[in-house]
Amino acid sequence: MNATISILAEIPEDLHETLKGYLESHPDWDQDRVFSAALSLFLIQNGECDRRAARVYLNTLFQQS
Repeated sequence: MNATISILAEIPEDLHETLKGYLESHPDWDQDRVFSAALSLFLIQNGECDRRAARVYLNTLFQQS
């Protein structure tokens, strides 16, 4: 069973508006899914090539709503 942790993050307003637009046009995605995909991809691309991050990334991309 995967545990989830809530985080509070401040992002630039322009990024928030872009995210809102994306979510409106992609109803199978939500904010949590986008942040999980983005954070795990960032970690993979920046040297934290941990299988757990890769697994989260792939699961997030291919999850069914």
